[in-house]
Amino acid sequence: MSKPANHPQHEPAGFELRDMSPGGLYGFFIGLAVATGAVFFIMLGVYHFMDSYERSHQRPMSPMAKAEQDPRDTNAPVVTEHLEQVFPQPRLETSEPTEIRDFRLKEEQQLHSYGWVDQSAGTLHIPIDQAMQLIAERGLPTTPRTGTVPFSIVNTIHEAAAKSDHSGEAPAAKPAH
Repeated sequence: MSKPANHPQHEPAGFELRDMSPGGLYGFFIGLAVATGAVFFIMLGVYHFMDSYERSHQRPMSPMAKAEQDPRDTNAPVVTEHLEQVFPQPRLETSEPTEIRDFRLKEEQQLHSYGWVDQSAGTLHIPIDQAMQLIAERGLPTTPRTGTVPFSIVNTIHEAAAKSDHSGEAPAAKPAH
């Protein structure tokens, strides 16, 4: 028969006190809190020192940066006459919402009015509604059908030369007097 295995007896289960004591763990967390607080106050002091140093060595502001009115107010008039005289192109935007509003109003006016694009060439622009109606009536320009000769100055010259070539014809009879 088989013999029963001889197993040594173990101590009752629990936690080991040899590795870490609760007092050491509490000491670590208290030390961590003190070190975090010290670093916080050191960084706060460094920030205040650097801020006061930057303020004392700061250059004067640009005249363009000075705003006469609140830049967030889109209804206030923008004072740019003085800036246009002092500063050359390109200038910084002084009020983006106001400038984009003016730009969009000019575009809308051009879309809904008549005017010259190039007067010397005789090119006009017409209102967009009328342009869409003309395209609907006339259709879009298309490419020529396959097999047709597209218009070119060279083809026009060849056709004119062929029409004016009378060398192969018999001379016309002169009428008798």
